[in-house]
Amino acid sequence: MTEEAWHEARLIPTSGISGAEEQERRATSALLAVMGIVKEFSKAVLGPLGAPAGNVETYIEVPFMLVDKRCYPDGLIRVTRGSRTWTALVEVKTGKSELETQQLENYLDIAREQGFDALITISNEIPPVAGQHPTKVDKRKMRKVELHHWSWTYLLSTAVMQKEHRGVSDPEQAWILGELIRYLEHPRSGAMELDDMGQHWVAVREAVTAGTLRATDKAAPEVVARFDALLRYASLRLGRQLGTEVLPVLSRREQAEPGLRAQSLLQGMVGQGLLSGAIRIPHAVAPISVTADLRAGRVIASLDIDAPKEGRAQTRVNWLVRQLKSAPDSVRLEAFVANARGAGATELLGKVREEPSLLIADPKRDLRSFQVAMSAPMGVKRGRGRGGFIDSVLELVDAFYAEVVQDLKAWSASPPRMREPLAVHETPSALVSTSLSSQDGPYDVDHQEDGDNAGSDAGPTTNLNAAAGFDDNGAGDNSAPGVDESGTVTRAEDDPLPSGTAPSPRCS
Repeated sequence: MTEEAWHEARLIPTSGISGAEEQERRATSALLAVMGIVKEFSKAVLGPLGAPAGNVETYIEVPFMLVDKRCYPDGLIRVTRGSRTWTALVEVKTGKSELETQQLENYLDIAREQGFDALITISNEIPPVAGQHPTKVDKRKMRKVELHHWSWTYLLSTAVMQKEHRGVSDPEQAWILGELIRYLEHPRSGAMELDDMGQHWVAVREAVTAGTLRATDKAAPEVVARFDALLRYASLRLGRQLGTEVLPVLSRREQAEPGLRAQSLLQGMVGQGLLSGAIRIPHAVAPISVTADLRAGRVIASLDIDAPKEGRAQTRVNWLVRQLKSAPDSVRLEAFVANARGAGATELLGKVREEPSLLIADPKRDLRSFQVAMSAPMGVKRGRGRGGFIDSVLELVDAFYAEVVQDLKAWSASPPRMREPLAVHETPSALVSTSLSSQDGPYDVDHQEDGDNAGSDAGPTTNLNAAAGFDDNGAGDNSAPGVDESGTVTRAEDDPLPSGTAPSPRCS
């Protein structure tokens, strides 16, 4: 027997799982045990639910009586801090098993009778909106008990983020959390990632291509919900790699009324054959828009970025191109001008690198913004793997972020600079006033001789020609800088005026 066939001993083994019930029990016990040990991880997942940061106790298959029958929730979590206690029941599903409405309502009744705070459900179902529950239950049963849902993907992403990016203070606890991650990533654990667009995906996609899909088709809402779940899954997956929280972009109305988002997606799919959404990465220059064009068979990832507010049009194009040094030539750029509607000048990045003016339709008009887009063939299969729709979306999002988004920075104006102090030549003592103003230029003052008009309000008169370096006839003065016989400060021809100072017009 060779060592290749040996199974390495693990704290949480995947060997010996003999069915859905065993899979469910082992996943529940492993997760709750690690939550009771690794304080940082339990705080990360329980804190958003309102649990205090205290001592965590966990139990599995706790029996309760409901009327005349005995019920066994999969788990129970109790957090204690001082005199405060927070308790939640836990219901777990693995594999393709889905949560059941009647079972959840029974557990909500038990939690209410026992004075518990919440019911937490865990399954592979990914709701399209964070905080939304994938199972419909009677809202009256949630008046005193909160209902929360964790997908296995969310738990895995949070565990990876905590261990690899945020950190675990105790090395042994970090190793234990790593064992949970290893277990959840194993195919036999039952903690699957999103791997199916649903049984109606192919039929709906073909109906969109043929132009026969109607908004009243019963299969359409399922596909819309699966697409939003895919965006949520793509956000969790990307956030796990980046070590930050990535979320789908939703308006306030869509967050308050999830039905509006589903209705909008359905209208877009029926009318234009498009499924679209966006995800936001912290500190990225803009959200990433993701669009699946079912009729064209393409997936597009794009973002909009404001153009610089200064410089010529070509300078603004070059500013963008310089930042896209790692992007492939196939990236599509579109430039939009100020105060204009409709499409702008469009070209591929490879050609714009050679000729930036291809994005400039009118040099006299200011460029307002750019759109940067990358596209790829759309997978048609409902499942994962080569030719699958899910993989085509995930691969494009990853590539677009790695090759385009992470290198882009927003333009910011340079701060104003201090004005250089003007060089003032030594002046004769006969000047009436030697005080300088911030508005004084390098021109000179004619001196009044023999006390003419001394003390008058008029003050010294200004020789504008001498100030600009011209004689009385407008000709250039080639003399060296200094004071001439009349007491006027003169300037050599190669002694330039300060920056931003134009020659003054001649005074009549």
